[in-house]
Formats: sequence, C-alpha cells, structure tokens
Amino acid sequence: MSGRPIAFAQSAVGLGALCGMDAVVKHVAGDNPVTSITLARYVAGTLLALVVWQAQGRPRLTREMMPAHLLRGGMIAAMALSFYWSLTKLPLAEAITLSFIAPLLVPPLASLFLGERMQPRYVAAALLGFVGVVVTVQGAPDFSGDRLLALGAVLFSAVVYAGSLIVMRARAKADGSTIITLLGAAVPMLFLAPFAIGAPPPSAGALGWFMMLGLLGNIGMQLVSRAYARVEAQALAVMEFTALPWAALLGWLFFAEPVRPQVWAGAAIIAGACIWASRADREVLAEA
Repeated sequence: MSGRPIAFAQSAVGLGALCGMDAVVKHVAGDNPVTSITLARYVAGTLLALVVWQAQGRPRLTREMMPAHLLRGGMIAAMALSFYWSLTKLPLAEAITLSFIAPLLVPPLASLFLGERMQPRYVAAALLGFVGVVVTVQGAPDFSGDRLLALGAVLFSAVVYAGSLIVMRARAKADGSTIITLLGAAVPMLFLAPFAIGAPPPSAGALGWFMMLGLLGNIGMQLVSRAYARVEAQALAVMEFTALPWAALLGWLFFAEPVRPQVWAGAAIIAGACIWASRADREVLAEA
C-alpha cells in the first residue's frame, strides 16, 4: 500500500521535470527550428538513456516488445513536434492547460485497450480537474490566426499523448523504466531524423540546452513510467493536471508571463482533484 502514494509523488515530480523541459524548448525556440529542437531532445535523451541502460546491466531488449514501442515512439514524435510548435505561439501555462483533455481520454482508453474497469471516482476526479482548467482559461485572449492553429496543434498532441500513456501502461511493468525511457527516446529520434534534413545546424550555445532537454525529459519519463508500473492509468491520469501550476510558475519565472488570478484558482481546484484521486485510491485498497 505504501508504494501507491510514492507512485503519485513520482508522477507529480516527473511531470514537473517534463514541464521544465517544455520551458527549455520555449527558451531555445527563438533561435532554432522546432524540428531541430525536437530531434535534439531525443538524440540527447537517447545518449543519456544509453548510459543508464549500460549502468543498469543492459536490460534485455526483445523482439516481442518492439511493436508496442514502435507504436509509442511514433506517437511521441508526432506529439512532440505539434506541442513544441504550439509553445512558440502560446504562453507556457496556456499551452499546457489546453492539453488537459488528455487525462479525460485516459479512463475510457484504459478500459477499452487495457481492460481496466472504469472507476467512477477517477472519472469524477478528472472532471473536477477539468473544471479547474475551465476556470484557468477564463480571461485568456481570443484564439485567431496562428493562435488558432496552435490550439489545434495542442489538441492533436493531447489526443496522441493520451494514447502513448496507454501503451506505456501496457508495457511499463514488463519492460521496466530503463527500457521504457531508452526506447521512448531512441524510437522517436529515428522517426524525427528525416524531418531535420536540411535544417540549419544548432548554434554552439544551444548544445548545452539540448543536453538539458534530454536530461529533464529522461528524468520525467523515468519517474512517470515507474508510477505507471504501480498504479492504474486512470488513477494517475488526474496527476497530469499538476502540470498547470508547474507551467505557471516556470512561465512567470523565466518568461515574465503574467499569472492571472484565474490560473491560481484553477490550480487550487486541480490540487483538490489530485488529492481526492489519491485518497480515493486508498479507499479502493481498503475495500479490496
């Protein structure tokens, strides 16, 4: 039972690391093409993941696990390209907030593909979290022009991201976080390489940031995959909403993006939904 609260904590910290990665993407996007940034993130992630894989005794890669990881890698590549481009057009907190349709899609997808019985309490917690998102977007600028395209890119990335979480949950316990992280970087790298052909090389000053992208992405993926190996996908989906306060804080600190009062009100509602999901999770154990 003690492992489940740890999984919720791992998920929250892992999502914080992934939000940090998004902030770095936004920082370097002013001087580098999005295709180059996206590829660099997964090249750096692959190099760092190989070091961890070697240190962990080189866990065995099998043919049986590859179809799922190829599918997930393609999803990750499509999700990253579309979401990173949206970060060049939208404030960090706003882009991440708009992506929060993903947690609402996870319970039905987990039921359909993983055979998880939909728990009404998790669906209700996810809906409460989405209420926090609705509160957050009040007072935001209208969507038009590039902002409208960015909205479409975020929504597309959210749908694909939800699918990738289901595939990760299906493989997390059998494959382990080391392989999940390695293939979650190496496969997207292979898919993305053709898109970077002909792109200008990154500046020398950007190389350190690209390594930071790989480091934060791998830390986030390690923690999130460990959490998904312990807890049902629909339970952890609610934790995705914790990305909002992370994004608001990082956007304010590094990009001077104002944080509207609605953002903090929405964050409080989201925190309540996450606490409820965690408590509900313990209630299920008590009933079992």
